[in-house]
Amino acid sequence: MPSLYTLDNSIVQSEMARKSDVPSPYYGEPSKFDPTFRGPISNRSCTDVFCCVIFIIVILGYIALGTVAWLHGDPRKVIHPTDSYGQFCGQKGTPNTKKSILFYFNILKCANPAVLINLQCPTTQMCVSKCPDRFATYTDMQLQYQITAAPWEYYRLFCKPGFNNPTKPVAQVLRDEDCPSMIVPSRPFLQRCFPDFITLNGTLTVAKRTHFKDALDKARSVTELRDAANGITGLVDAKEVGMKIVEDYAASWNWILIGLVIALVVSLIFILLLRFTAGLLLWFTIIAVILVIAYGIWHCYLEFSLLRQQPGADVTIVDIGFQTDVTVYLHLSQTWLIFLIALCTIEASILIILIFLRKRVWIAIALLREGSKFLASSGDAIYKVMAAEPNCMYANKTCDPETFNKTNVSKTCPGAQCTFAFYGGETPYHRYLFILQLSNLLIFLWLVNFIIALGQCTLAGAFASYYWARRKPQDIPTCPLFSSFSRAIRYHTGSLAFGALILALVQMARVILEYLDSKLKGASNVAARFLLCCLKCCFWCLERFIKFMNRNAYIMIAIYGKCFCTSARDAFCLLMRNVVRVAVLDRVTDFLLFLGKVLIAGSVGVIAFFFFTHKIPIVQEDVPTLHYYWVPLLTVIFGSYLIAHGFFSVYAMCVDTLFLCFCEDLERNDGSPEKPFLMSAELHSILRKTEHH
Repeated sequence: MPSLYTLDNSIVQSEMARKSDVPSPYYGEPSKFDPTFRGPISNRSCTDVFCCVIFIIVILGYIALGTVAWLHGDPRKVIHPTDSYGQFCGQKGTPNTKKSILFYFNILKCANPAVLINLQCPTTQMCVSKCPDRFATYTDMQLQYQITAAPWEYYRLFCKPGFNNPTKPVAQVLRDEDCPSMIVPSRPFLQRCFPDFITLNGTLTVAKRTHFKDALDKARSVTELRDAANGITGLVDAKEVGMKIVEDYAASWNWILIGLVIALVVSLIFILLLRFTAGLLLWFTIIAVILVIAYGIWHCYLEFSLLRQQPGADVTIVDIGFQTDVTVYLHLSQTWLIFLIALCTIEASILIILIFLRKRVWIAIALLREGSKFLASSGDAIYKVMAAEPNCMYANKTCDPETFNKTNVSKTCPGAQCTFAFYGGETPYHRYLFILQLSNLLIFLWLVNFIIALGQCTLAGAFASYYWARRKPQDIPTCPLFSSFSRAIRYHTGSLAFGALILALVQMARVILEYLDSKLKGASNVAARFLLCCLKCCFWCLERFIKFMNRNAYIMIAIYGKCFCTSARDAFCLLMRNVVRVAVLDRVTDFLLFLGKVLIAGSVGVIAFFFFTHKIPIVQEDVPTLHYYWVPLLTVIFGSYLIAHGFFSVYAMCVDTLFLCFCEDLERNDGSPEKPFLMSAELHSILRKTEHH
């Protein structure tokens, strides 16, 4: 073992030799020694004041916009569906108190479920107390009315209020839309009547029928209803699955909570153990993950080999389609083959990383050990003309239902009606409502990114105050986290807001691109889809890069207290001057922390799996009866990962901060008595030794 003096002497000589090299002119000059520099504790001044003022004005405007929306808004418009007269279904104190479901006179006119939910289906919509439970047409009702009035009494439940003329000619009834031309068995979903689709032996039916007749005695197919309400069958199935999932959550919420508490305790213990056994614990994590994946590979291969010999197990996943019971997929050999290939790929990737980057793993562990030391619906009702004929000149024009019958619209366009369209208005607020909604989204993204930036800058300031303290712990502030938060709020609100705004603009562009992509999914323009896909990819990469640069810029702001642009430039130049360390070390550190998250989430998940599948004899009687055991299982695994991510993200910020401080320390100091390093001798010795390999 070399003595500390010999080690320090070798460090001084190696650093003097390294600093004799000519710095790259492309990435700026290295930082020079400053005896008055005290890190984050140094004197500061306000940065990016103009952006700070703009940010405050935007927040005040955001509050004003929310106030206007509150004054113009009405929560009933979100809670209750609205009929063709703009009346709310199910609202207390109105004639529709007991009519909480919306019924569509001719659902065949509706293009898709989105149109129905947005209340823009071009047919009369009425509030009803229940949905139809039988097939019937207005023509059949008139024939039966000659014998008994019972069919009319049932049919009129779905006609306009006040209409009581069952002998009115069918053509006039359909023209005026006094009653629906037909009714089909339906069930309420999203407070709206949708056809009661049921699949029997692979055939789509409604009340066990595949065909029916409309009021004009024209044969109709159930598939027409399906096409008119595209995706309703999936929504109905989703509703049934959703109800079972809710029941599973109700039965297992206490055990889910216990699992998340276990994940919280394990994460806390993991963090505390890093303080004393960082190297041992991280290597244990790596080996444990490798062994667990190896066991998974063996188990998948065993299941694949057994199922390959069983008849019927060679059916592909595509052949059976979507199944709510996930155990169905576990009886397929293809499922275990996919698992096997995925686990082999992950195992090979981990081993390759460890073999070729083992030196950098030591650096990352040293940085983690060093970090461990410190971590001990608004508007009024708008009515529009709904024309029965496609060439009506007044179609979609704004109208007034009170004066509509006095106009010549009904004469020019027979059968046209003035029906409720949406909530809006003609004031400047309503004319620019869409722009205000986009502004609301942008400001929301800005505020979210600002909060994240404030947290990152606060943590970076606290970690940096530890690193740059010449006498530890005497020079460390009493409350480093609170002191760092105060500095960030007092001096650097504008800088943090500036960085958050840049990221919010890119995220806004991504939201718009995703919206356009959803609109073009059914389009046949391949070139437009390809261009949109390229733009989405580019903006995703840009967002990742900006997040990376912002994170390092906030660290430089916390250290030096400069404006955002200067800090971003300095951070970029510093990282490029240490590009080899950054390219490998940053990813390796993230990789180690990711393995820790996977180990914690996987460990808790394994326990949850054995518990919810009744494989733990001691508590077998306490396990609740579930429809899908994977519901609480996935909740526990995902929640455990998020909890571990919350703990480890602080570590990740600590590592990034210490890494930048380390790079600055190397450039400012040379290890001599006049310019001593502020890093620990252990960290520096590991970093210097790995650089020579």
